[in-house]
Amino acid sequence: MDAGLKRELEEKVRAGERLTREDGIALYGCDDLAWLGGLAHEVRTRKNGDVVHFNVNRHLNMTNVCTASCAYCSFQRKPGEKDAYTMRIEEAVKLAKAMEGENLTELHIVNGLHPSLPWRYYPRSLSALKEALPQVSLKAFTATEIHHFETISGMPASEILDELIEAGLESLTGGGAEIFDWEVRQHIVDHATHWEDWSRIHRLAHEKGLKTPATMLYGHIEEPRHRVDHVLRLRELQDETGGFQVFIPLRYQHDFVDMKDGKVRNKLQARTTMATGAEALKTFAVSRLLFDNVPHVKVFWVMHGVQTAQLALQHGADDMDGSVVEYKITHDADNYGTPNKLTRDDLLDLIRDAGFRPVERNTRYEIIREYDGPDAGRRDEPQPMRV
Repeated sequence: MDAGLKRELEEKVRAGERLTREDGIALYGCDDLAWLGGLAHEVRTRKNGDVVHFNVNRHLNMTNVCTASCAYCSFQRKPGEKDAYTMRIEEAVKLAKAMEGENLTELHIVNGLHPSLPWRYYPRSLSALKEALPQVSLKAFTATEIHHFETISGMPASEILDELIEAGLESLTGGGAEIFDWEVRQHIVDHATHWEDWSRIHRLAHEKGLKTPATMLYGHIEEPRHRVDHVLRLRELQDETGGFQVFIPLRYQHDFVDMKDGKVRNKLQARTTMATGAEALKTFAVSRLLFDNVPHVKVFWVMHGVQTAQLALQHGADDMDGSVVEYKITHDADNYGTPNKLTRDDLLDLIRDAGFRPVERNTRYEIIREYDGPDAGRRDEPQPMRV
């Protein structure tokens, strides 16, 4: 990228002018990561000061049985497979109760598209979980699952969301987005929920007062222009509804675990490589710069590794997700040392080590507790320390 274009983009960003599709593609073509990260860091600092948000959450997957066979997915199992499972509601509640320690504030619930579970299983599950854990927010179901519920129930999504909200739903999850552009999506997704239905369902959720996350799965067969298109679709929907709280770039994962049973369910990995750390940081920076109307960008440390997650905080991200403990949807390889669990104290240490001030939040990004940063005397100077 030549110096003139850099100056032009800097001026647009500092003036608060919206970046275009062409700007986004140009930013991805820039090989000056320090400049790009610094520009994104300016934006995240303007929006969020020296804060890094986190929460104490757990993931609950009540079934891995799924009718779809998405090309990137290692989680799904077909009925009758040896390690296919479906929890009874009582089992799910028991498991959730066992996760309750450490002042848990959120359960993140995502499942496969089960071919025979009745629709009523899902609101009843939420009701039982909410009764058992009344202080815990239920962030549950992708738009793909809601679309599936329409199919199995014969009900429209609006009524489905009403019932789920009554049962305790506080937020949808952001999954099922992957990459929206059909040029890529037709090769990676094996279900019927595409941009039109994904956006329709999140729009409905926003109309009903829910705040939701949005995601993007990157680093597989897509190109930078597809990432830009993905963010701009979401940005336009955010202009309309204002309902997205956070954008979460998710790094595509190879299957390092399930191949041990003789099956490689991830159909992409023979022709792909996972995104490098530098590519991940570039994706966070460009996303932060393009997505000017969403308050937060989250780095999901499980899918990036702890060190890359810390660096992402200097490249536009202001949220490190939560303590997680177990994440079954993708398999994060031990090849780059990502732990299965981070405690609250672990997260505090990592955030401070990266030069930021930790703030514990709930699902709606309401502050639960603020902590001192690495230098308590800088509390009134909201400028993150540079690495």
